[in-house]
Amino acid sequence: MSDATPRTNFIRQIIDDDLAQGRHRAVRTRFPPEPNGYLHIGHAKSIVLNFGIAQDYGGICNLRFDDTNPHKENVEFVDSIRADVRWLGYDWGECQYFASDYFERLYGFGVELIEKGLAYVCDLDAEETRAYRGTLTEPGRDSPYRTRGVEENLDLFRRMRAGEFPDGARTLRARIDMASPNINLRDPVLYRIRHGVIHHQTGSEWCLYPTYDYTHPISDALEGITHSLCTLEFEDHRPLYDWCVQNVSVPCQPRQIEFSRLNLEYTVMSKRLLTQLVEEGIVNSWDDPRMPTLAGLRRRGFTPGSIRTFCERIGVTKSDNLVEMGLLESTIREDLDAAAPRAMAVLHPLKVVITNMPDDAPASIEVRNHPKLDDMGTRELPFGAELFIDRADFAEEPPKGFKRLIPGGEVRLRNAYVIRCDEVIKGGDGEPVELRCSVDPDTLGKKPEGRKVKGVVHWVSAAQGVPAQVRLYDRLFDVPQPGAGGGDFRDDLNAESLRTLTGCVVEPSLGSAEPGARFQFEREGYFVVDPDSAPDAPVFNRTVTLKDTWGKQQTKRG
Repeated sequence: MSDATPRTNFIRQIIDDDLAQGRHRAVRTRFPPEPNGYLHIGHAKSIVLNFGIAQDYGGICNLRFDDTNPHKENVEFVDSIRADVRWLGYDWGECQYFASDYFERLYGFGVELIEKGLAYVCDLDAEETRAYRGTLTEPGRDSPYRTRGVEENLDLFRRMRAGEFPDGARTLRARIDMASPNINLRDPVLYRIRHGVIHHQTGSEWCLYPTYDYTHPISDALEGITHSLCTLEFEDHRPLYDWCVQNVSVPCQPRQIEFSRLNLEYTVMSKRLLTQLVEEGIVNSWDDPRMPTLAGLRRRGFTPGSIRTFCERIGVTKSDNLVEMGLLESTIREDLDAAAPRAMAVLHPLKVVITNMPDDAPASIEVRNHPKLDDMGTRELPFGAELFIDRADFAEEPPKGFKRLIPGGEVRLRNAYVIRCDEVIKGGDGEPVELRCSVDPDTLGKKPEGRKVKGVVHWVSAAQGVPAQVRLYDRLFDVPQPGAGGGDFRDDLNAESLRTLTGCVVEPSLGSAEPGARFQFEREGYFVVDPDSAPDAPVFNRTVTLKDTWGKQQTKRG
C-alpha cells in the first residue's frame, strides 16, 4: 500500500539484478520483530520496506516473530505487533510464523553441526566465555572443551535438552575461528540453557533456547526468503548468517542486505530505553502519545498514510543519519490539512456577552467543514449573546503587532459578526473574567463599511458548548539526541511534554465524536479524540500544531 511511486534504491537495484540474472523467480521478504516490546517508528521503516518490496514485485512478505528470548516476551507484544502492521495497511495473509515453530528443526540442525564437527558443547560460564573471546585487537583463545569428540558432544547436547544441567552450566557453540578478525565468528554461542521460563508459544516444553544469530538465518532459509533486509548493526553478523545457512541442510540460502536504521530527533529508539520509560512511569504506557511507538503515534492522531509517506521520503540508504522531527511533523500536517474537518474549540475560555444582539440574529450559523472540500459538507454552529473566546485573543495592554481584541477595538468572530469590546469585567485578582461587547449588525458575512478589521477570532456558544479536556503533547525530550555524550537520557526530558487543560469548551458537534476522529481546531492545531473520551465528556490529544513552532518555543525557554 504505497502512497506514491516508490523511488529506486540500492536494495531494489540488487533485487532487479537478481531477477534479471535468474537467481530468483520470485521475491520473498519478511518482517521479523522480536515480541519484547511495542513497535516504534523505526520498525515502520522496515515494515514499509519489506512489505512494500513484496507488493511491488508481486511477491510475499512473511510476518515472523523471532521469539527466542521468552523471559522478555509476551502475548501482549505479539498482539500489539499484529495490530500495528495491520494499521499501517499491510496484510501477511497466511504467512505468519514464529521462530519457535522451528525449535525442533533447529535442534536437529544443532545435532547436524555437531556431527559435522562444526559445533561443540562448552562448559565455560558467560564471564569466562567473554574472557576467552578476545578483543577487537587481540585474537580469542580456544575453549578447553573445543576438542570434545562428536559422541560426547551429542550426549551432552541431548542431556542439555533433557534439563539435566542448570542455567549457564553449558552452551552449544559453533566451531569456526577463534582468531577471526570478525569477533562474531569466534565460536559464537548457538544454544543456552534457560529453566523456569514459560514461553508464550511453547509453554514449558523447552529449557534449551537457540540464540538469535543462529535462529534468524535458518528461519529465513526454511521460509524461502530471497532477500533478508536488516539494519546496519547486523552487517558484521552477515558472515555468521552465511555460515549458518551454508553448513546445515536448509532448502535455500537467502541474501542478507543491510540498510541504515531510522534515527529520529528528540526521541529514543532503543527498546531498552523505551521499556525503561514505561516501567519507571516516566510515560503512562507503551501507547502514551509522547512515545515514538506506532501505538503512541496512533493515539496521538497520526495516520497510517502519513507514516508510510514519511518512510518513503526518508528513503533507504547505507549511511546513518539523524532525521529531523520536523519532517515527520510536516508530513502529518500535510495529511490532516487535506483530510481533517475543521471545528471550533476554546482552550482558555474568556466569556463574551453581546449587549446589543440584533433581533434578526440567527440562532445558528452554517459553516463549511473544510474550506477547500465541498464534499465534506457543512454544519450548524449555535450562536447567541453569550460566547467564549480564547483568553489569548484579548489584551488590555496589547504588545506591538497585536491584531486581536482590545478595549475599544474590533475583531471579527469567525463566520459571524464584527464585535467591539466596550467594557472589561474583572475578578478579585484583577484579571478579566468577562467582556461586554457590541456587534455591528451589518457585518454578518459582510465587511464593515468605512474601516478594516484585521483580527479574526474563534468562538464557541457559552450555552451549548461542551466542556472538554485537552492534552497538549509535545516532544518528549528537549534536545535532538537525548543522552548524547554518555549522559543519562532522562536528564534531557522535556518537562512540558504534556500539559493537560481542563475547563476547555468545544462546539456541540464534538461532544459525541468517536475516539480516533481527527479535527483541525481552528487556529489551534490538529487534534484527535482520545480513547479516554466519554459522551459529552470528550478528551482530545493534540497531534501537532498548525505550524512548526518548536524553534520559537526553544528560544523562549532558553
